[in-house]
Amino acid sequence: MSQEQSSAAAPDTALEREVAAMIVSALNLDNNPDEIKAEDALYGDEGLGLDSIDILEVALVISKRFGFQLKADSEDNFRIFGSLRSLTDYIAAHRTK
Repeated sequence: MSQEQSSAAAPDTALEREVAAMIVSALNLDNNPDEIKAEDALYGDEGLGLDSIDILEVALVISKRFGFQLKADSEDNFRIFGSLRSLTDYIAAHRTK
């Protein structure tokens, strides 16, 4: 039943809101950050519909803000950027600031 009950036992909704606002700001989206649902897809045709260039922009902003690198060639990127919740869970587990 427990996927990863380490540091990410409960969703960090404050972090989700912060990251949603960062995505909207970095990409100059027309979306309101509060309209982005935690389970919405970030990449592809559903949800926000971000493309690979958008994901690179978001990764750069996240790296600067939270102090760790997201590698462009990582096999985990589809999982990491699968939704706002998966992205914030990854940030919470890897952030250095």
